[in-house]
Amino acid sequence: MLKNKTNLVPKIAAIHDMSGYGRCSLTVILPIISALGAQVCPIPTAILSSHPLFKDFYFYDCTEHIEKYYQSWELNSLKFDCMYSGFLASEKQIDMIIAILNKMKSNNDTLSVIDPVMGDHGKIYKTYTMEMVNKMSELIKHADIITPNFTEASILLKKEYTSENLDIIILKEYLKELSNIGPKIIIMTGIHTKDNEYANLCYDKTKNEYYLIPYEYIDAKFPGTGDLFTSLFVGYLFRGKSIPQAIEEASRFVTLAVKTTISDGTDSRNGVAFEKIIIELFNELDKYSYRLI
Repeated sequence: MLKNKTNLVPKIAAIHDMSGYGRCSLTVILPIISALGAQVCPIPTAILSSHPLFKDFYFYDCTEHIEKYYQSWELNSLKFDCMYSGFLASEKQIDMIIAILNKMKSNNDTLSVIDPVMGDHGKIYKTYTMEMVNKMSELIKHADIITPNFTEASILLKKEYTSENLDIIILKEYLKELSNIGPKIIIMTGIHTKDNEYANLCYDKTKNEYYLIPYEYIDAKFPGTGDLFTSLFVGYLFRGKSIPQAIEEASRFVTLAVKTTISDGTDSRNGVAFEKIIIELFNELDKYSYRLI
């Protein structure tokens, strides 16, 4: 999917919120993608003193600044190798990101990676309305790659959420239906199959190939692991890994980060302590276990 690039250091336009405390969004994206060798150029969608799992937090909506912020990039003729978006705070923001993405793609060979952050564990986030869900469906039409968890895949397809014992045949249908919306690559995360296997699944529409990438399941929940996974995936992709290899490398690191954090016994609201194992980003796998399905 990645074509020859002239930039020695790829530039990633990261459209996400910034939480000052708690490892998530831009505070994860900036160090991880930078460590993997790409430059992160953020477009903040909101600024929070901490992520919302803390009861008292300050929130500042950056919607009114986004258009002028990006216009200054345009006036300087700045080009980007990838546009990577995550949590968006309003319908208006989603419309803005669609417009920005279209401009990026018209001016440059920009890869678009959309993490449609809308919910988890079968529930839509309280900040999301059905109008925003419909807008997100519009946004992913413009994506090359999307990385929904199973909750978000179900929301996008307007299907009832079922968390356990998922049939591979049904899951492949989900992937195919999501590809029909527009994206070329669908990565569906956090799957528990009826064969009691935990895996991330991928469909490559261009090749018409489906991949299952197994991972070690850890029974613990931390904020920001979705941001960590997609950031790792993007970073490894720009290091030259294939799509399934990048998914497996990302899955490996997330699992190791969760294990490390659990062993510390720290408050889960702090997110995963990836700083302690940053060296593991470069201890890449010699052998991959993903398979065609």
